[in-house]
Amino acid sequence: MNTVLRRVFVYGTLKRDEPNHHWLTDAANGQARFIAKGRTVERYPLVVATRHNVPFLLDVPGKGYQVAGEIYEIDDHMLSRLDVLEDYPRLYDRRPEEITNEENSTVELCWFYLLRNFPQRLLEKPLLEEYRNSAEKPYVESDDIVFDE
Repeated sequence: MNTVLRRVFVYGTLKRDEPNHHWLTDAANGQARFIAKGRTVERYPLVVATRHNVPFLLDVPGKGYQVAGEIYEIDDHMLSRLDVLEDYPRLYDRRPEEITNEENSTVELCWFYLLRNFPQRLLEKPLLEEYRNSAEKPYVESDDIVFDE
């Protein structure tokens, strides 16, 4: 049986040493293999905007930073599981984006998730170059996405 492998760029809780990384390592979710650290070619605003410390990449190209994250090679089953985690297409959009592979400096197309519809006030939040969970404000898994005031 042929398995189609795709590249995905993760920039938040799915990265190694982050709270949802187990999604990528659980074989029941499908296949995932770390490729390299990466960075978006385009600049985007990355913010933390809920009481649950959830990172959001906002669909505003050209604003913010070239966001740091990780590139994985995944199969279709893993992609469908990530769609569940990211609540695609209700909450997040998923599309291909140019990502610089920091190991070999090549640019490749990877799927990534970003928030298209959001309150404009989120652009006033501190913009991050890289997401890291913290003990001071830990990530909490929740289906209740309510944006901070």
